[in-house]
Amino acid sequence: MMNETKNAPIVMYTTAWCPDCWRAKQVMGAMKVAYQEINISDDEAAIDLVLRLNNGSRSVPTIVFPDGSILTEPSTTVLVKKLQTLAA
Repeated sequence: MMNETKNAPIVMYTTAWCPDCWRAKQVMGAMKVAYQEINISDDEAAIDLVLRLNNGSRSVPTIVFPDGSILTEPSTTVLVKKLQTLAA
């Protein structure tokens, strides 16, 4: 499965219950973008990273891109634009 790729350049921190995460995964799938998904629910290191990246907020999805940029809870439009710039 695409989101199980271990060497994917994009890392998406998620939870199973998050509707914004489901939407972001649908966008990535529709655009055929490889990513690594990390569910933070039972991963203390991932929780710590998400908290650090979001000024103490446990916000998901938090998406880390190869260029070092980060999107937290992006709208569909913002996520699509970002993915298009990476593909260009």
